[in-house]
Amino acid sequence: MDGRELLRAHIDSFNDAVRSGDFSVMLERFAPDAELSFEGLPVGPFAGKAAIARAYEQQPPDDTIELLDVAGDDPVVGRYSWSRDEGAQSGRMLLYERDGLIERLVVTFERE
Repeated sequence: MDGRELLRAHIDSFNDAVRSGDFSVMLERFAPDAELSFEGLPVGPFAGKAAIARAYEQQPPDDTIELLDVAGDDPVVGRYSWSRDEGAQSGRMLLYERDGLIERLVVTFERE
C-alpha cells in the first residue's frame, strides 16, 4: 500500500471509528514507533502506538472528515474538511509512510 492509499484507508477507518467508538482498526495502520502531532491544537505530540491509542481513548474526536484532495509522495499531503465544515478546508494531513504503515502523521487545523 503506497502513501496515498494509506491516507485514504486511514481516513476511512478514522470515520468508522468516530461512528463506532472503536479505534482499533485505525490504530493497526500505525507503526509501533509512530508519531502523531497536531498543529493549531494544544495536544500532543504522541510518540508510539500505545500513546496514540491512549490519546484517542481519552479524547476521541466527535466528527468525521472528508478528504478534499491528495498530493505528494513523502509526505503525502491531504487537504481535509470536518463534516460540520461542509466541504470548507479544515486543515491538512501530512503522512509519512514506512513499509505500508504510518510512520508519522501531522494534522494541521487551519482555515482557508
